[in-house]
Amino acid sequence: MSTAVEDELIRRNPCRIKGAGTPDTPERGTIPLPKVVEILGTVPPRYRALVLLGTFASLRWGELAGLRRSHLDLEAGTVHVVAALAELDGGKLLEGTPKSRAGRRVVAIPPEIVPDLRTHLEKFAEAGEAGRVFVGPRGGPLRRSGFRRVWNKVRTDVGLPDLHFHDLRHVGNTLAASTGASLKELMTRMGHSSTRAALIYQHATQDRDKAIARALGEAFKTAQDGHKNESSGTQRARKIRNSK
Repeated sequence: MSTAVEDELIRRNPCRIKGAGTPDTPERGTIPLPKVVEILGTVPPRYRALVLLGTFASLRWGELAGLRRSHLDLEAGTVHVVAALAELDGGKLLEGTPKSRAGRRVVAIPPEIVPDLRTHLEKFAEAGEAGRVFVGPRGGPLRRSGFRRVWNKVRTDVGLPDLHFHDLRHVGNTLAASTGASLKELMTRMGHSSTRAALIYQHATQDRDKAIARALGEAFKTAQDGHKNESSGTQRARKIRNSK
């Protein structure tokens, strides 16, 4: 439930118990990057930039929905996360700021996605500095409830019917951890004041690094075995020649 609050699926954790312990949070599975590329080729053009920023800038849904033109600095390659738009159960939209000081942050954008963001601003965003970056097909604020129909079709088309939109954020966080980012750097990028979530991604990266090391070891062992076999064959050939 705490993760659901962080991903802005709910506004408050109803399961808080004073004095209760905090169990270890299991690692989340991440989809491979080629699947993200497939999603980008499947999602309607209006939402392509939404997927890009959700993945490669690790923005939450509410942060994306609350994004304004003035929050994007494409020349500097940064996005200023200073607003969030929440959709309540009854459909009412509540505009505010990220729920913690850590949530208000500046995130660097990969230069490779800047051209797509420029195209989006030209074609789909509201006009003016205060214009919303992401709006619905009819020009209203972006709603999770309206986007859900689009997302359901996309995830089915790419063969991932259980994929949630906020899983894209986990892809980005995992990629960031795999670059060797420090714990503090991950916390800043993700917008977390606690080390708990960042440690999960670092742990996942360490596990992956061990898998890479095992693969390297297997390759080395294969090369050694091949060399031994080749040497043995050469020695046998020499013995045969010498016996003649």
